[in-house]
Amino acid sequence: MPLKKLTLLSLFTTISLAVYAIESAVPPLVPIPGIKLGLANIVTLVLLRRFRAADALMVLFCRILLSALLFGQALSLLYSLAGGLTSLLVMCIVTRLLRNKRVYLTGAMGGLTHNMGQLLTAYAVTATGGVFAYLPFLALSGVITGLFTGLCSGFLNKYLECV
Repeated sequence: MPLKKLTLLSLFTTISLAVYAIESAVPPLVPIPGIKLGLANIVTLVLLRRFRAADALMVLFCRILLSALLFGQALSLLYSLAGGLTSLLVMCIVTRLLRNKRVYLTGAMGGLTHNMGQLLTAYAVTATGGVFAYLPFLALSGVITGLFTGLCSGFLNKYLECV
C-alpha cells in the first residue's frame, strides 16, 4: 500500500474515531435506547466514494475495534460489528447500483440496515422476540439519520480535492 494512501486511511480512521467519541459524550437526542446520529458513518460514505470498498472496510473495522476497546464493552463490539458490516455491505451494493450518485440514499439504506443488523444481533443474543418492538422506531431513525449522514457526506465530497 502506498504511503500516501496508508496515511490518508489512518487519518480517516482517527477522524471517525474522534467523531464517534464526541457523539458518545453527547446525551441522546431521544429517550429510546440505541438511537443516535451515527456521524462516524460520514467517513465510511466518503471512503466508499473515494477509495475501494476494502479500504472502507479496513477503516470501519479499525474504528469499531478501537471504539470498543476505548469506550465500550465486549457486547458493544458485537453489536457494532453486526451493524457496521451489514451497513457497509448494503452501502457497497447501493453505491454500485446508483453509480456513486445520490449518496444520501446510500446513507439512508446504510442507516436502516445498520439498525436492522443490530436488532437481529440483539435477538440472537437474548432470544427474546420483544426486541422487535423497537423495529418501527429503529427503522425510522435509521432512515432519517442515514439521510443526514449521506447529505453531510455528499457536501464533504465536494470539498475534498486532496483525496
